[in-house]
Amino acid sequence: MSFFAFPNPVNDKAARTVATGVVLVSVLTLATGWWWLLVPLALGFTGRVLAGPRLSPLGWLAMKVVGPRLGAPRFTPGPPKRFAQGIGAVFATTAAVLALGLGLHLAAGIVLGVLLVFATLEAALGFCAGCFAFGHLMRLGVIPQDTCEACADISLRQRETSSV
Repeated sequence: MSFFAFPNPVNDKAARTVATGVVLVSVLTLATGWWWLLVPLALGFTGRVLAGPRLSPLGWLAMKVVGPRLGAPRFTPGPPKRFAQGIGAVFATTAAVLALGLGLHLAAGIVLGVLLVFATLEAALGFCAGCFAFGHLMRLGVIPQDTCEACADISLRQRETSSV
């Protein structure tokens, strides 16, 4: 596998651990006004988009340390998770630019609040809004079916789920 590849499949327990880290950093940022925390948050998302957990300390910790301690992995397709990380990168980067570049802390807080809501849904309930959007974009033909064969073929997902 090349350095700039995203894992496929992804351990959903590790993905939810990353989401928990995002929730904690987001809450800390909003509670303290430490807007500089948006920089490592945005860089972490960008690193995960580019190379999975390799360029993200939070991703590496979730995959190598925390995830394995949560029991047997529960696998989910990688392409939707990568798409979701891309959306997170856009939100975190936007919040960072608003807060640190433009001094618009209220606007940055709103953008970060939206990211916080979706990260909480992933962490607490296992609902990945980015993955949900990815599936709809595939059905609409915006994302080609061959991007994620497991996403396009429901029988593959059922077989993967039943064998785990």
